[in-house]
Amino acid sequence: MNISPKAVRFDDDTLWVSLSDGRTIAAPLAWFPRLLEAAPEQRAQVELSRGGLHWEALDEDISVAGLLAGQPDQTRRNTHQAA
Repeated sequence: MNISPKAVRFDDDTLWVSLSDGRTIAAPLAWFPRLLEAAPEQRAQVELSRGGLHWEALDEDISVAGLLAGQPDQTRRNTHQAA
């Protein structure tokens, strides 16, 4: 996939990602509990890479492919399935 993130912003309950192809996609913060619970300053410390988004201090990684597929936090889903 050649689509990369260009910018990230948040409102009270949504993650917004501007993509290199001109689209802007949104995902509910409820899908990503670490981001939902993070302070605005922590959310602002995002690193953009060719394939996605990374927050070192929050140990959070989100791929553009996952966002486009409508996939919430896979770590949390796997935890619930194992219980």
